[in-house]
Amino acid sequence: MERFYSDFNYDGKRFRIVKNTRNGETSTETIFHYKQIEKLIIVTYDGGDIVYGQMLGIVGDDGTLSMKYHHLNCSGVIMTGVCVSKPEFMKDGRIRIHETWEWTSDEKSKGKSIIEEIE
Repeated sequence: MERFYSDFNYDGKRFRIVKNTRNGETSTETIFHYKQIEKLIIVTYDGGDIVYGQMLGIVGDDGTLSMKYHHLNCSGVIMTGVCVSKPEFMKDGRIRIHETWEWTSDEKSKGKSIIEEIE
């Protein structure tokens, strides 16, 4: 049976990085905590090189997330960026999210990450 993203709620889900490009600051030690209120997504994250971070975004009808983020890294620098994330349901029922992001601070480079739901 196919699952429809518009019926899914990210609220209360936790995710961990499984793959990241070199210019990303998150790692397998970074945990993302998702909260959803209707189409609003609020994410907090920390761990690894991240002291504390926040993302704010909107959930599209297909489950795609459009977000802006900022965090304080262990070097004491606040970094900012934008991210578009596309969900994928894995065979075990967990969610994998494919992220395409771009720094809006510092070098303004782009990258890709994959995060997976933690059970």
